[in-house]
Amino acid sequence: MNSLPGVAAPVRLADIVQDLGGELIGDGDRTITRLASLEAADDHSISFLAQAKLKPLLQTTEAACVIVRPEWRDEAAARGAVIVTPDPYLYHARLTGWWAKRVRPAPAAGVHASAVLGEGVQIHPSASVGPLACIGDGAVIGEGVVIGAQCLVGAHARIGAFTMLAPRAVFGDGCVIGQRGKLQSGAVVGSDGFGFAPSPQGWQKIEQLGVVRIGDDVDIGACTCVDRGALDDTVLGNGVKLDNLIQIAHNVQIGDHTAMAGCVGVAGSARIGARCTFGGAAMISGHLQIVDDVHVTAGSLVMASLTKPGHYTGFFPIDENSNWEKNAATLRQLHTLRSRVRALEKKLTP
Repeated sequence: MNSLPGVAAPVRLADIVQDLGGELIGDGDRTITRLASLEAADDHSISFLAQAKLKPLLQTTEAACVIVRPEWRDEAAARGAVIVTPDPYLYHARLTGWWAKRVRPAPAAGVHASAVLGEGVQIHPSASVGPLACIGDGAVIGEGVVIGAQCLVGAHARIGAFTMLAPRAVFGDGCVIGQRGKLQSGAVVGSDGFGFAPSPQGWQKIEQLGVVRIGDDVDIGACTCVDRGALDDTVLGNGVKLDNLIQIAHNVQIGDHTAMAGCVGVAGSARIGARCTFGGAAMISGHLQIVDDVHVTAGSLVMASLTKPGHYTGFFPIDENSNWEKNAATLRQLHTLRSRVRALEKKLTP
């Protein structure tokens, strides 16, 4: 039968558990047709409960099955079918991938007649190149790669197995991405970095001669830009996740499994470690270093290197720079000053 996007033919709960694991309590032959939130679920839906504050919804949800952690097993089973797993949110994430393969048909292998190929292009027979895509000379397109409609792949670029470029993504000359990556529509990898030298006649452009090198399992959101290096390369490690509307400037290096939410900006030559997270609209100044396992709150401005793992927050009102520097210097001593005042108060108290 044909299915609308996001709506699948009925699937048994037993089939889900067989493929994804977990402990099923209830009728394995019970069928579902959709994934849904606890609030929006009906009796043909599967949902998940990951946060304790949402546990009251167990009493009101109409979901046919709920994915829960072990400590909520009995309470959840009292209302219907349950899949028990240590991390319901992770299980849900894996389930969405499993589900997507069922409701989103894979593009047919082959090159569309309207695509434009340069000389010496290598395309694996299992790859798919969509309408009006343009692939430059000497590019290499790996196994199972999907190049969407109107994408541009630059000369001598290399795209690893099972990576997907959504329609109108741009992957520049000489850039490299590993396996299972994903570029959303409007993403630009390999754009020129912002490099200009001042002169009496105006700004002299500095040609950007590096490339972008990207590891495996990297996701790059819609309209996100990753600039090529000026001399050295811009580098994104394995498992990096970039949301929409992010700017990664030239020569930036980002370690494995670091994630950034929308509108983050990273200035040139910053070095960011592994497993870091950055909330939306966080800003990172250039030529600084951030070690592994740093977590920066949304809207924070990182103006100096962060040399210890931890959670950082920085909000400060804008001011004339000379005043700002004085106030910032004072603010950094505020905790010490408070301790001294308290000690003095104790000393003076009869």
